[in-house]
Amino acid sequence: MSAVTVTTGPRADARIPLRAHVRHTGALVRRNLLWIRQDPESMFDAVLFPIVFTLLFVYVFGGSIGQSLGGGQQAYVQYIVPGLMAMMGMNMAQGVGTGFNQDFNTGVMDRFRSLPIGRGSVLFAKISVEMLRMLIATAILMVVGVLVGFDITDWPGLFAAVGLSAVFGTALMWIFITLGVVMKNAQSVQAMGFLVLMPLQFGSSIFAPTQSMPGWLEAFTRYNPLSSLADAARGLMVGGPVAHDLWMTLAWSVGITAVMAPVAIHKFRTKS
Repeated sequence: MSAVTVTTGPRADARIPLRAHVRHTGALVRRNLLWIRQDPESMFDAVLFPIVFTLLFVYVFGGSIGQSLGGGQQAYVQYIVPGLMAMMGMNMAQGVGTGFNQDFNTGVMDRFRSLPIGRGSVLFAKISVEMLRMLIATAILMVVGVLVGFDITDWPGLFAAVGLSAVFGTALMWIFITLGVVMKNAQSVQAMGFLVLMPLQFGSSIFAPTQSMPGWLEAFTRYNPLSSLADAARGLMVGGPVAHDLWMTLAWSVGITAVMAPVAIHKFRTKS
């Protein structure tokens, strides 16, 4: 009786046709969705984050910041909801890193490597599921936003803003995939994500206009990709300049993907 050898790695990926890759990705997406169904607590961040942050910022800061915008709380609602949409991709992207790390530490990835499937299918399945979680969080954000007074005046602009946030969020996922592979545990991934996310989020135009910030911080916000994404989303959803921030966001997305996707794939394939 001859032994059966299962080949894994880049050479094995090259031997798997595209149709098989798509089929494998679909099967892994279904596996991840079934895991969420069995563990609904994993959706708490996608469900609660948009509710808590919208209510917190509208009712705690809406009055004072809204006055600086010249319209009170209602003006701040129109300002903050597109900004929070810009946060969705970044916060959901962190879930990719922690999920990957947990799969490695629990032996799930060892099981995948023993199967005749392309390793790229594992990556794209995880990204697809996280993208679905981000869209669910965005839908909840819009429902809560409408309930607190957000006025949707441009539906095509709204869908364009959601698509732009999804593109940027996908780019960020490659960063967190890399962290999920190289970090020792999920807590380390979360801690590193926190150190990256907090300065980017609060040092941006997401929560408040940047004109009153110190000069050095205002300069930082000018080059912060989250500021570009938030301002582009506002322009698309409630009106205002769009072109510069739109192209800046797309440039950041392409640049991050071009740099980090090869790194993430290499680290994933070579992790022992």
